[in-house]
Amino acid sequence: MILATFLGFLGMGTVLPQMAPHIRHDLGGSDRTVGFVIGIFSFVALGGRFFSGPLADNKGRKRAFLTGLASCGIAGAAYVLPIGIPGAYLGRILQGFGEACLYTGAAAWAVELGGVERSGQALGYVSTGIWGGIAAGPVVGHWLGTFQRAAIMQAVLALIAFVMLTKVPEAYKPHPNPGKRNWLPVSMLKPGFAIGFINVHYPVITGFLILHLAKHGNSGGAAFSAYAGFILVSRFFLGGLPDRINPAITFFGGIACMAVGLVVIASGPGPIVAISAAALLGFGFSFPWSSIAGTVLRRTPSNEHGTAVGVLSAFYDLFVGMSSFAAGNISERYGYSASFLMAAVSLIAAATIGFFVFFRTPPAIADAPREEYAEACEP
Repeated sequence: MILATFLGFLGMGTVLPQMAPHIRHDLGGSDRTVGFVIGIFSFVALGGRFFSGPLADNKGRKRAFLTGLASCGIAGAAYVLPIGIPGAYLGRILQGFGEACLYTGAAAWAVELGGVERSGQALGYVSTGIWGGIAAGPVVGHWLGTFQRAAIMQAVLALIAFVMLTKVPEAYKPHPNPGKRNWLPVSMLKPGFAIGFINVHYPVITGFLILHLAKHGNSGGAAFSAYAGFILVSRFFLGGLPDRINPAITFFGGIACMAVGLVVIASGPGPIVAISAAALLGFGFSFPWSSIAGTVLRRTPSNEHGTAVGVLSAFYDLFVGMSSFAAGNISERYGYSASFLMAAVSLIAAATIGFFVFFRTPPAIADAPREEYAEACEP
């Protein structure tokens, strides 16, 4: 299942780096068109979260996962249709919807397989597949050479993952009478906002880290590699830490590491310090998501895990989209350092809201899904 996740995101990572040059040079689009085509992904993914969660709960985690892979595969085919820029829009729309279903299905299914008491480790493994695919995708895309080949590769990888996943049995049985559900449960607001404020830093790092450090030793590329590398390694080897100790410790500890890393980077340090700070930022970022998500899933009935994952992911999409615009405006007006300080200040809001999530919320109410799941798996 994790390999299928990796293949799905590998296809996305293969296409994305060549998207802008393809629209600008091959299709004759403007820079504004490039922004719209790339940005529409986030809005579709945001809306898709509220569809993928109920789909995973009512029809099964596997159904949601397969729906996401199918949509990603069709997106790859849409990119090579001879219809110009509308084909690029169609591909990004399908890819945004596919990513929403893919991640929600994978995350909810991983928690089912591992048990809710090991949700941090399960989500860490899913994140490893995601970050591994995103990291390796640009390398594969560069090797293929053209956008058309990369798009075909995305379709092929999604097909391979789809076939592979059909062979994986699923024991989850949807509730026979799920009833009417609130599309945005009030109980999800506090953890959702905490997740959102934590991820304000992401568009700052992806958009301005290299530009900011260009004047301070030009270590941006190495710093970003350190950031992504520590996320990948930490989530694989230490993803289960929030399961073994109080998740509040990993949540607030991760935020503290992130804050230090962002403030140091904002100061414009030399290469060694900048790379170390980026590594610390990536290390800290490895823990808050699984700490919050694991806590939420333990407090949520097992037949609503898909909805919970979808809503939390929707807050991620929302805040990443909003902070992208905010970071651009702040950087243009006050300089790159200010955008990193903005991301650091947002962590204060995340920590404040996190206090209410961990210490001012009723205890777990999950319906012992591990025992039920174990019984369902018996032949």
